[in-house]
Amino acid sequence: MLELLEPGLFALILAAFIAGAVDAVVGGGGLIQIPALFAVHPGESAATLFGTNKCASVVGTANATWRYARRVTMPWRTILPAALAAFTLSYLGAAAVAWLPKNAIRPMILVLLILAAVYTLKRKDFGLEHRPAHAGHRELFFALLLGGVIGFYDGFFGPGTGSFLIFLFVRFFGFDFLHASAGAKVVNVATNLAALAYFVPNGYVLPFLALAMALANVSGSMAGTWLALKRGSEFIRQVFLVVVGVLIVKFAWDTLALFH
Repeated sequence: MLELLEPGLFALILAAFIAGAVDAVVGGGGLIQIPALFAVHPGESAATLFGTNKCASVVGTANATWRYARRVTMPWRTILPAALAAFTLSYLGAAAVAWLPKNAIRPMILVLLILAAVYTLKRKDFGLEHRPAHAGHRELFFALLLGGVIGFYDGFFGPGTGSFLIFLFVRFFGFDFLHASAGAKVVNVATNLAALAYFVPNGYVLPFLALAMALANVSGSMAGTWLALKRGSEFIRQVFLVVVGVLIVKFAWDTLALFH
């Protein structure tokens, strides 16, 4: 309960609101919420702060999923297998941390982000029309493959998961940005729940702070979902490019720091 009396509480609630809004549109809310938690609680363990972040964000993401499902025809045959694979493989991703240093893949993620941004910028019509590209066993195979890869990445590393999901849904399944964003939320909920299955039983969470941030995150997700549904795929595409740009700058900075 004491964490609710701290002077940094308002900053964390504001960060959670903004993170919820960004997450509801294109993902990437962790870029806001996690640094805020580390700034206000520098003495807490990383696991506790990540667990608190997941508790707050999973509620907002679930709320966004419900709101999208009420207004958008959800491609359940694609996103449910992807979510199941993501939930399962996120455990393996978490286990891989023990034998593969995260810094080893940081430059590779930077390159992938740059390629995604360039591809989206060059193709002006990318993600503006909803034309599902697969069906039957082929759809199931690609859904499991995509979900498994993203789930492993989220369990192992995490930053940019929502943005990668949206890009892959558009590129490999022919979704527009609106349907891709809606589908990404379902997979994000699955990976967040997988992480919480580890964090919560082991006590890696500040419960009262997580509750306060969850309420703010839900409020932000309501605002973000409303904007995404009102403005459509072109708006989501623009926000996607902004968030990917921020991710590129962050990963470039972190990668350069490895050599100093």
